[in-house]
Amino acid sequence: QVQLVESGGDLVQAGGSLRLSCAASGSIVRINAMGWYRQAAGKQRELVATITSGGRTNYVDSVKGRFTISRDNAKNTVTLQMNSLKPEDTAVYYCNADVTEYVFMSTRDREYWGKGTLVTVSS
Repeated sequence: QVQLVESGGDLVQAGGSLRLSCAASGSIVRINAMGWYRQAAGKQRELVATITSGGRTNYVDSVKGRFTISRDNAKNTVTLQMNSLKPEDTAVYYCNADVTEYVFMSTRDREYWGKGTLVTVSS
């Protein structure tokens, strides 16, 4: 089993910045892609940003130029730096990881989610 724990969500004014962090722990062989998703009230969960183990990144158009995703492979962490925040960025942000984990005498690939951290941007 692997656990993902997010931190950093808060209430911030429009134009402000927040830094979200996610730490993975457990029976990890390696973490492949990691990412951040968000879900606003009444809306479907959407991808915000992803990063491969090699550092290749992908962003939803609405956050390009404002958000930066990064990871520390040695510490099994992923970070989302969010600048120039807008009220429409208000959502619960979830960490996601594609993990190769130890299972008994073997390994398997499995996707994990954190429980989420709330980001509220006031106008």
